[in-house]
Amino acid sequence: MSAMPIEPVLPEVRRILREHGMGVLVAPPGAGKTTCVPLALLQEPWLAGKKLLMLEPRRLAARSAARYMAAQRKEPVGETIGYRVRNDTRTGPKTRIEVVTEGVLTRMLQEDPSLDGIGAVLFDEFHERHLQADLGLALCLQTRELFREDLRLLVMSATLEPEPVAQLMGGAPVLVSEGRSYPVETVYADRSTGHEFGALESAMTRTILSALDRHSGDVLAFLPGVAEIRRTGERLSGALADGRRSGIQLAPLYGDLSAEEQDEAIAPPPPGLRKVVLATSIAETSLTVEGIRIVVDSGLMRVSRFSPRTGMTRLDTVAVTRPAADQRRGRAGRVAEGVCYRLWTAEEDARLASRSTPELLEADLAPLALELAAWGVQDAAELAWLDVPPAAGLAQARELLQQLGALDSRGALTPDGRRMAALGLHPRLARLLLAAQRLGLGRVGCALAALLGERDPFRGGREAGSPEADLRPRVAAVLRARSGQGPLGRIAAEAERLARALGLPAGSASAAAPAGSEEASGLLLAFAYPDRIAERQEGGRYCLSGGRGAVLAGPQVLSAARYLVAADLDGQGSDGRIRLAAPLTEAEIAEHAADLIREEAAIYWDPDAEAVRARKRRLLGALVLRETPLADPDPEQVTAALLAGIRRLGLTALPWTKGARQWLARVQFVRWHNASWPDVSEEGLLATLEEWLAPHLNGMKSRTDLSRLSLQSALESLLPWDKRRALEELAPTHLSVPSGSWIPVDYSNPEAPALAVRLQELFGLTDTPRVCGGRVPVVLHLLSPAQRPVQVTRDLASFWANGYFEVKKDLKGRYPKHYWPEDPMEAVPTNRVRPRPS
Repeated sequence: MSAMPIEPVLPEVRRILREHGMGVLVAPPGAGKTTCVPLALLQEPWLAGKKLLMLEPRRLAARSAARYMAAQRKEPVGETIGYRVRNDTRTGPKTRIEVVTEGVLTRMLQEDPSLDGIGAVLFDEFHERHLQADLGLALCLQTRELFREDLRLLVMSATLEPEPVAQLMGGAPVLVSEGRSYPVETVYADRSTGHEFGALESAMTRTILSALDRHSGDVLAFLPGVAEIRRTGERLSGALADGRRSGIQLAPLYGDLSAEEQDEAIAPPPPGLRKVVLATSIAETSLTVEGIRIVVDSGLMRVSRFSPRTGMTRLDTVAVTRPAADQRRGRAGRVAEGVCYRLWTAEEDARLASRSTPELLEADLAPLALELAAWGVQDAAELAWLDVPPAAGLAQARELLQQLGALDSRGALTPDGRRMAALGLHPRLARLLLAAQRLGLGRVGCALAALLGERDPFRGGREAGSPEADLRPRVAAVLRARSGQGPLGRIAAEAERLARALGLPAGSASAAAPAGSEEASGLLLAFAYPDRIAERQEGGRYCLSGGRGAVLAGPQVLSAARYLVAADLDGQGSDGRIRLAAPLTEAEIAEHAADLIREEAAIYWDPDAEAVRARKRRLLGALVLRETPLADPDPEQVTAALLAGIRRLGLTALPWTKGARQWLARVQFVRWHNASWPDVSEEGLLATLEEWLAPHLNGMKSRTDLSRLSLQSALESLLPWDKRRALEELAPTHLSVPSGSWIPVDYSNPEAPALAVRLQELFGLTDTPRVCGGRVPVVLHLLSPAQRPVQVTRDLASFWANGYFEVKKDLKGRYPKHYWPEDPMEAVPTNRVRPRPS
């Protein structure tokens, strides 16, 4: 084995695990920790007769690490060194080191919590903080505490902050390897890459071509996703076709490629050729792409984020973190000096996040909740976590598991839940498989689950076929496909693996699944996605049983379906876009979703009819499957619905009379001066409709019925008998004036009640009339004989002394027949043209 930078610290690694049992190892990219540490532990006495497990976050890295270690021992993979990843296992009876992906460890722990026969578990690249890695470490720590004090645990990473992990592991020792790497020149962009469609691919293409011209060696380019890889590859192919550059081999590298295609991407190019590898973040860690001297980094990565609000997962394109950018840069300095081109500016570089968010805090927690239930833990706090799973996300996940039949009402695992956990799939897909098996649709269920567990092979034109959302032609294609050939073949191989896990007879999927069996896709999806059964609404929009809205992108075959099940839809906006779905019939809902259907009496306000409706409904979540009139509805519920309608319409819906408005103004006036009186503002009245209005609505169901309401009587019920009597004294409706007239008081302004009266009717009155127990003078609107205001005052005595003579001078000429005495204080008041002769 050639010398690696990690080798000087290997004796200390052996000592720490021998004496302490647990440790944390930090070593930079390229130090050799992934391949040297497991081999260095192979001959440790405490490992005698036991295996060593090493966790890798990605299948490609697991296979690559196992092959490299096997080559160091000059053995084929599957002898001393083996690996286990989904759909691919290379182990044998002599295997001592198994490199596994993170989900494999969880399965092993669930089957045997003591990990009998395992001497040590190594967590590689733990800084990526995948959910399964966090869970695996938490379970291993409890296994070590309860069953296996001798189980060794080592957490390894290139960019991890070691102290929190060491503390989690009971103060485990931390070991740092300085490592060794070749210098890498970093070149930043002069300006930001635009966000216009194609801008990233154009910048990437230009930079790669320039780098090929200026530097030797192969190129590793990091792009956020498959679509960007494909578009960049097309642009590069076109640019290289002009013949000015020859001997360039393009190779894509991403997770959905076959193992053979991934291995080809990281293998050295044939002699005389240079390789350009277009990769996602899969190439960041744990593997060396041979010959790479140039890295071109888009600075972007795609992350999966679950929204508890929508119950859906979306893919977001975000800027890389500082550790990820450094990991990518380090790819150029593995074997020689290199250069890293960053498609962002130095100013943008200074703003990169110092760490990524652990997947545990943003992921769909339904798989975790099922694993915890299978482990026998209902409270996640019973385990030791670097970051505790969010309580709201776990609660929502457990609610879904109850819908799927995996948990009972107490949160305990059901027999179906135990079978679902053993399948190692997302709980939704596991539920789909169990339902398919019981209905005799096992092969179709396996094809459907395999399709949903992989990237859609019809998306982006990789396979011929319909680009529509309809899953049925996809299922039919998988049932016809031969295992292992192309993307559909890989999905068919996964369907065969699932069939074996269900105990279905071996054989051709298409032979075991009759023609047309893909028509059951919608039914099977309903078992997996009961919250995404959708009903078509007016305008082509769909309403999901979970309450969300959804739409199909343009007219499609599925557009004619009244019901469908949305297996894949984005969580953007108010209406998610349906990407994958299958139709469902009303008969299938009635027969197979009966446990989800409930009946209820719905008494509600219909805003269009402006009336209360009483209906008997059959509901599936938020979907109304059937609605019929409800006979003899509960009168109290009818009144409550009518009140809801009134609140929606506002108080103008009530039959206001002049007397009712005057009463309201009088009470508002008194409350202005005494806060103990009831609040009869619009807000106050709407808030207390149940108290004062509801008792007067018997037999009423609509806005039209409200015309029969005696509103003033209803309003008066707001006041007890003593306040009703006090109202007459504090805010009388009328005041008597010297002429003998009975004049109404205007209380529309509670600060200044007003009395509009002809000034001749007040002759001889020295004091301004008062209300509110004599505390508040009214505002006098003194009128001319033509009933027009000539003066407004609160001080009548001052008016007689000063203002009257000016008013008299102005009005006497216009109204000569009327009475205009020289002394208003001594004059006889009158409501006529002139006083009656005495």
